[in-house]
Amino acid sequence: MSERIPQHRYTAELAGQIEAAWQDRWESEGTFHSANPAGPWAEPDDPRLTNGHTMVMDMFPYPSGAGLHVGHPLGFIATDVYARYLRTTGANVLHTMGFDAFGLPAEQYAVQTGQHPRVTTEANMEIYRRQLRRLGMGHERRRSFATIDPDYYRWTQWIFTQIYNSWYDVSAPARLGDGIGRARPISELVAQFESGERAIPDGRAWAGLSPAERAAVLDGYRLAYVSAAPVNWCPGLGTVLSNEEVTADGRSERGNFPVFKRNLSQWMMRITAYADRLVDDLERLDWPEKVKLMQRNWIGRSHGATVTFGPVERVEGGTTGIDVFTTRPDTIFGATFMVVAPEHPVLDEIVPSAWPEGTDPTWTLGEPDPRTAVAAYRTAASRKSDVERQADAKDKTGVFAGAFATNPVTGTKIPVFVGDYVLMGYGTGAIMAVPGQDERDWDFATAYHLPIIRTVQPTPDHPEDKAFTGEGPAINSSIEGLSLDGLGVAEAKERMIEWLEARGAGSRRITYRLRDWLFSRQRYWGEPFPIVWDEDGVAHTVPDDMLPVELPEVPDYSPRTFDPEDAGSSPEAPLARATEWVEVELDLGDGRGLRTYRRETNTMPNWAGSCWYYLRYLDPANDDALVDPAVERYWIGPRPAPVADAPAGATDPGGVDLYVGGVEHAVLHLLYSRFWHKVLFDLGYVSSEEPFRRLINQGMIEAYVYRDDRGFPVPAAEVEEHAGPGGTTYTWNGQAVTQEYGKMGKSLKNVVTPDEMCEQYGADTFRVYEMSMGPLEQYRPWETRAVVGSQRFLQRLWRNVVDEETGEVTVVDVELDAETDKALHRTVDGVRADLEALRTNTAIAKMIELNNHLTKLDAVPRAAVEPLVQMVAPVAPHLAEELWQRLGHTESLAYAPFPEADPAKLVEDVVTCVVQVKGKVRDRLEVPADVDEATLEGLALASPRVQASIDGAPVRKVIVRAPNLVNIVV
Repeated sequence: MSERIPQHRYTAELAGQIEAAWQDRWESEGTFHSANPAGPWAEPDDPRLTNGHTMVMDMFPYPSGAGLHVGHPLGFIATDVYARYLRTTGANVLHTMGFDAFGLPAEQYAVQTGQHPRVTTEANMEIYRRQLRRLGMGHERRRSFATIDPDYYRWTQWIFTQIYNSWYDVSAPARLGDGIGRARPISELVAQFESGERAIPDGRAWAGLSPAERAAVLDGYRLAYVSAAPVNWCPGLGTVLSNEEVTADGRSERGNFPVFKRNLSQWMMRITAYADRLVDDLERLDWPEKVKLMQRNWIGRSHGATVTFGPVERVEGGTTGIDVFTTRPDTIFGATFMVVAPEHPVLDEIVPSAWPEGTDPTWTLGEPDPRTAVAAYRTAASRKSDVERQADAKDKTGVFAGAFATNPVTGTKIPVFVGDYVLMGYGTGAIMAVPGQDERDWDFATAYHLPIIRTVQPTPDHPEDKAFTGEGPAINSSIEGLSLDGLGVAEAKERMIEWLEARGAGSRRITYRLRDWLFSRQRYWGEPFPIVWDEDGVAHTVPDDMLPVELPEVPDYSPRTFDPEDAGSSPEAPLARATEWVEVELDLGDGRGLRTYRRETNTMPNWAGSCWYYLRYLDPANDDALVDPAVERYWIGPRPAPVADAPAGATDPGGVDLYVGGVEHAVLHLLYSRFWHKVLFDLGYVSSEEPFRRLINQGMIEAYVYRDDRGFPVPAAEVEEHAGPGGTTYTWNGQAVTQEYGKMGKSLKNVVTPDEMCEQYGADTFRVYEMSMGPLEQYRPWETRAVVGSQRFLQRLWRNVVDEETGEVTVVDVELDAETDKALHRTVDGVRADLEALRTNTAIAKMIELNNHLTKLDAVPRAAVEPLVQMVAPVAPHLAEELWQRLGHTESLAYAPFPEADPAKLVEDVVTCVVQVKGKVRDRLEVPADVDEATLEGLALASPRVQASIDGAPVRKVIVRAPNLVNIVV
């Protein structure tokens, strides 16, 4: 006969009923609606507007068809706990979630099935919304949207027009602070050209230029412009790809197609104009230092010098010089060869028709002449991505260009090589190689039999057959009129730059690794550009009242590239097939009347919509503006005090109060968002200088992966565990498998979904488990069997309030005993501090400890359990709401004031004092918290254990740190 389950026991089934009921109530009552001070949702009389406000935000999720696995909601639950806690402090909290819904996955599915990407995407979003609702997320649903909504991408297009119609004036004072340079409307630049205040670069008069010529001049200044630039061209996908979409082996991340370098005409964003501000303003942000470092490295600001190596000599003669940028001009004495990028135009001038006499055979790749060798090498390099070419594990290789350049300091003729590890887009596209101070230059020089000259004195223990990359005094660095020998790096660099500038051989320079942002894709499923082209090939923005430019229907979504392996194929954007949409008659309001134009057929990258979505969360019903200025100032405007650890004198940059997401977006999404926001700030549309004031990267949940003898993953849920004397072994379908930790994902067959957890345990149990696994920022292993511990905590709390047989509330209205009273106030104080600091795991531990204490009492006092229910509410909101209601309250717990701790009850009456003799702990004494040093010393010396340890030896000294420590020296 089976054991009878009490009717009112807190089971997964009962939890599911409670959770669904409270989710319905929250939604119907608009529990999580926040108040706006202005705009369409203005609620100026809401008392929360004067109680402080916080914007809490998760990174935009992309709605995949697979839905969520248990690793995805980790950050979502953490922000929900924090937002729920803040509401109980009286704060006006904005916490919502939308969807980054444009993108290649939906388009690829459309190519395969013919189903419109919108149908797929909207179905996926409904899966996500259902899963998030089931987890009890306190998102404000009325503020939610997706980037594919025309009402949303209307404003994405509007921002693009503002950027397109702007230029960066380096001579203009910044809007705030001491910085120099800001974006200005392009009309102000036109006015400068018209008045003659600013000269046309080629010296012509503005009035004498044709419309097409004027447009070409302005394109050289615009923050959004079209340029023929080397891009990652993927014929298999029919589109160009950004660097992060290309794997280290030069193939597309999606589809694994080959990627080639090609010059294509593409839209670009002039993010490089903001390089200094993007670097410098990192100091004002409360972000993880590793993320700041990643952005600094990506921007790559380097101080050094541009140096001309020349003239260049070849068989047919020649005098071309080659410029290099170096951060270590002090090491030029050790430059024994040069390397130029395969794309460098100087190769068309310097490569001779025959190898110079005496050329080392290892330099030629076995080719009969330099032009054949260099051409073959350049072709091979074009098939590699920038990521692959600069991978740390890649050996530096090259081919001799058949020419020699002159070291401008030593006068030595040094060979010029072509090497694919040098990129044309960084520096000058050429480097001087100093093998004595660079490990890979050393390896290159050794492999190609090139001289090695040390210019920095190695430490005495440094191996003779290795490059020395540390700092030390300069050596071997002296010619007539210039000696660096004995100087440190900084002084040697300065002296060398002065020498180069005095002779016209070089100049001081700052360079950046950052390149302008490639901003167009040959895809269908993206935001259309608000651009039309006239018969002269001049671009015009669509007027604001014609926005949004909506996506048309197209016959098919397939990329038109006939050979996925053909680097020479050309892209045809799917929008080009919508001929009725492409060819359009418009009156742009510029006085030219109704004319025929051709629409831009590329689409924006999916980064576009995610660059600014936080701003639309603030004011999503506003049809007249991107965001009402008063609403933006209220939610994310600058605060009186700077963020933590900001440099002295720094001001608060404003931005979202808390932004949580994966570290995989540490560079590009965050960098692009910062760029867009700074342009909007310069143009006066926002008061904040930065989009995200505080950032936290949540860790990843890992899970066991099981592999068979071929190394293939097998379904983790079907693996059997066997304990034996030799340890634990694992089998799947009777065959042995190995166990390892890995990322959770479909490909590894180890996915566990939130739906499964909610079915087996309830959403609150799942929330408590995820939050108790460890600090938010840490990676943590998933273990389904451990979830039962979180369930038991909630079941004990339930039993402390509800009789499992009758369902009646069992708490009693009695005064708290001293021990319970003190335990309660210590827990309140600790949990409040932990929740404010997002240490939810330790907050849960404190609540479990108090709950266990209450369990041991003969009767549970209302005065203790009600505050505990309130503390549990941010983490397990459904259970807390249900218990709160059963305890006699009619209002939702969502805004009930968080319990306050009495400071007087936090004072310890008795503490444990450690007594050491000769540095070893010999006793522990329970003493009054306010014991004085003399009394404590006497108690310690009187301890029988201490006396036994002293064993009659004379006491030399007693060190007392009341009330915690006594150290006796004998």
